[in-house]
Amino acid sequence: MEALIKKAGILIEALPYIQKLYGKTVVIKYGGNAMINDELKNSVMEDITLLKYVGINPVVVHGGGPDITKTLEKLNIKSEFVNGLRVTDEATVEVAQMVLVGKTNKEIVSMLNQKGGKAIGLSGIDGNLIECEKYKPVVDGVEKDIGYVGKITNINSKVIELIAKDEYIPVIAPIGVGKDGKSYNINADTVAAEIAAALKAEKLMLLTDVEGVKKAKDSDEIYSALTASEVHELIEKKVINGGMIPKVLGCLYALEKGVGRTHIIDGRIPHCILLEIFTYKGIGTMIMKEKVLYHSNEQLELEG
Repeated sequence: MEALIKKAGILIEALPYIQKLYGKTVVIKYGGNAMINDELKNSVMEDITLLKYVGINPVVVHGGGPDITKTLEKLNIKSEFVNGLRVTDEATVEVAQMVLVGKTNKEIVSMLNQKGGKAIGLSGIDGNLIECEKYKPVVDGVEKDIGYVGKITNINSKVIELIAKDEYIPVIAPIGVGKDGKSYNINADTVAAEIAAALKAEKLMLLTDVEGVKKAKDSDEIYSALTASEVHELIEKKVINGGMIPKVLGCLYALEKGVGRTHIIDGRIPHCILLEIFTYKGIGTMIMKEKVLYHSNEQLELEG
């Protein structure tokens, strides 16, 4: 009986979040180990399907870098990276499109459908969903051409809204289209942030292979919640560094564009999405524009 009462308590803890998020949009960037491990794949698909069934509108943006690398190796095409971005010549962008749109996207759609969801796969090419131009990173003070890597210029969000606000779950591959009709590979974190901003989503969730924003380089402790100004301070102090910087900057961009809350969570934890959204404390790092609680029971350990 005690175990049953405890389960009821968990459901009651979720109630204020379900009420707050009912009818709202949550953009989920799906990547990392959660895309590789079968148990984690299964739990993520269950989480997303449950969100839809309780009246929340999930939108999934997925990566697929490891699959692209494996396919390129089979074709004897070398992978090269500049500032963390894959150098993408014509052969590479064809492989990226084939893997992301033709394989990874459809696998996710199929898994969600098996869980009882109604998923629809899209890429940025469909309906000019993600318009972009060539992105040239600056290396040692000089712009470098790294091929068909896209910088987003516009998100045509109408098609996503129509699907997400109906009974379907949009699943979006991060391939954009240029004015020249060419396909461009785009970083999935960037796509997720831009789509969340365009949709004015209530939440943007980035599934990663780290616990969240750490309090120190070698620390096991993470910040459960940060404001935008605190994030800037931590970047200046180099507490936030390396691969975490583009993630938090994507979160800050989304917040500036009207997204309510952003989350960096550990995709290696089973049911990480539900644990972050529906519990008082969460399991990762939530970044907000200002310190505003959903309700009085939230335990965010806000700094300052």
